[in-house]
Amino acid sequence: MTYADTMSAIGAKRREIDALRQEMRALQGSIEPEPVADYTFQGWGGPVRLSDLFGQKRDLFLIHNMGTTCRYCTLWADGFNGVYEHLADRAAFALATPNAPEVQKQFAKSRSWRFPMVSHQGSTFAKDLGYRLESGDEEGEDTSRWVPGISAFQKDASGIRRVSNTELGPYDDFCSVWHFLDLLPEREAGWEPKFKYA
Repeated sequence: MTYADTMSAIGAKRREIDALRQEMRALQGSIEPEPVADYTFQGWGGPVRLSDLFGQKRDLFLIHNMGTTCRYCTLWADGFNGVYEHLADRAAFALATPNAPEVQKQFAKSRSWRFPMVSHQGSTFAKDLGYRLESGDEEGEDTSRWVPGISAFQKDASGIRRVSNTELGPYDDFCSVWHFLDLLPEREAGWEPKFKYA
């Protein structure tokens, strides 16, 4: 195919994706919210409840992050940091990891992250919301794993409800790096995110 023919075909596919997004938005608008308990987290200054993370907002984006050992989760969080003020103007925004608050503080400082963070260490929060998959292998070893994602919540006088959620992963809608790489014929060509670049 010529360059022009290929770009025309890609344009048609992008229009199909736009139409699917419109259908998804319509479905999202008709969702029956899921009631959620007011979990207690470990905050940087002491216990923090899920309801506290809303501040004065009705809506909250909460990032389910796998913690300091995951360079992929770090890539996503670096991107969220860049748009944090825009998002926080519309809704509250926070990031939760299984790391202890002191570990979070040091890591956040090294990345210049500005968003609030909490630890769900010792709680069932991640498991209850589907972001901790617990399992074992035939030898009895724990093969449980964290799952990265985003949950959107709303709060009013009747309580807290989850109104949407999604997992995070390469080529999702929440990390622009992968969409840049999509523009290259070989895409990532073996590239993986790093904590530091020389």
